Amino acid sequence: MNLFLDCEFNGFGGELISMALVDGDGNYFYEVLPCLEPINWVKENVLPMLDKQPVQPDVFKKRLMHFLGLYPEVHVIADWPEDLALFSRALVVGFGSCMVTPPLTMQLWMDRTIPVNSERPHNALSDAQALAKSYLLISQ
Repeated sequence: MNLFLDCEFNGFGGELISMALVDGDGNYFYEVLPCLEPINWVKENVLPMLDKQPVQPDVFKKRLMHFLGLYPEVHVIADWPEDLALFSRALVVGFGSCMVTPPLTMQLWMDRTIPVNSERPHNALSDAQALAKSYLLISQ
């Protein structure tokens, strides 16, 4: 199953703030993590767009593992390298331990031939939905 990924993070190289994965049928995972020291740009442009209360990292990881487990295999598609890096880091659950997932592949897809604009820029769920629409339009 293709899952379209978007993440919001606290500035260049910063910690994960929110993550969304959307499948082609519209099912989704969307969670928000606490951001204790947001940079000014994030305070002004990302935090007001979250539309969800933060959960603790262990809850985030349990919900992510549950969502990924709904599929027999997963192909994660993102349009920015840091999103894939943050997703990969989220799979780590402890020292020397990662979550069990279905067979998983990842793709960096940066085709802007038919861009679909996000209805709520800097909201990971809205951005992931726009990515899915763009990808599906081009794939048809």
